[in-house]
Amino acid sequence: MLVVHGLDSLQVPWEACVVCIGTFDGVHRGHQALIARASAIARKRELPCVLVTFDRHPTATLAPDRVPALLCSLRQKIDQICALRLVDLVVVLPFDRAMAETSAADFLAEVLTGALRAKSIVVGHDFTFGRGREGDGVWLAGRIETEVFPAFQIGGIRVSSSLIRQNLLDGDLEAATALLGRSPRLEGIVVSGQRLGRELGYPTANVAPVERVAIPADGVYAGWVQTHASRFAAAISIGTRPTVGPLDRAVEAFLLDYPGESLYGQALAIEWVVRIRGQEKFDSLEALVVQMEKDVARCRAVLESGNSAPGQG
Repeated sequence: MLVVHGLDSLQVPWEACVVCIGTFDGVHRGHQALIARASAIARKRELPCVLVTFDRHPTATLAPDRVPALLCSLRQKIDQICALRLVDLVVVLPFDRAMAETSAADFLAEVLTGALRAKSIVVGHDFTFGRGREGDGVWLAGRIETEVFPAFQIGGIRVSSSLIRQNLLDGDLEAATALLGRSPRLEGIVVSGQRLGRELGYPTANVAPVERVAIPADGVYAGWVQTHASRFAAAISIGTRPTVGPLDRAVEAFLLDYPGESLYGQALAIEWVVRIRGQEKFDSLEALVVQMEKDVARCRAVLESGNSAPGQG
């Protein structure tokens, strides 16, 4: 599968294709179903399937003060789309001011039917585009063959990126995972912290996100950490460390059985699996250490068993 950024150097070898287009933040199960539908149409007609997305959330350009925390980075989004093995080409367009000012008619003529030679379009039920959001599925259907994919539901719940963000904010990792179709992830760089964990016998990697992404509610989580070398089970703390603080909110990962050297400056990927408990304030460092021992033991047991049931609140 080919991934291209922008249209300047793109030369398509086909006369027609099926295009699905959207922001696809998180590439959740609703997005996956939409992409699968576009792929099925393309295969039935023996046409290439092209996915068009954007290099940033549109709100980052249209209303920067209201841009939501993302469910994944651009690289993660592309990786997730590629992993589906459903499309032939991914086109990533810059959603800059020029894009925001492009009319729906010009976008259709210059990008969809022009550069990509779209014969058929598949969009989600809530998709809008063009200056002032003048274009949508109905608008497209009046000008080109278009299928508007209905809202995707699981157990009567409509899957959406905004709902998954709220699940994470609420600490409902089980619900977020079910709607995503996989465990939520965070990519970041290990930075210097307070080094309190090392003093207490649990050296942690303080992870700074590389992009503004949605982070679960404060608490302790069992999960996995991917380093440059390998993947490790981990006990992960999110919060302000009230026993010694409050300090700035931080994400800290204690890698179980990590044999290596310092991880400072390295890139890590965190995969949240189960919420063990919420954030608590302890009367002393000694009490905190006792709880950390319990947390680590529980994280190990959960991850070794493969149990993804939610922990206590």
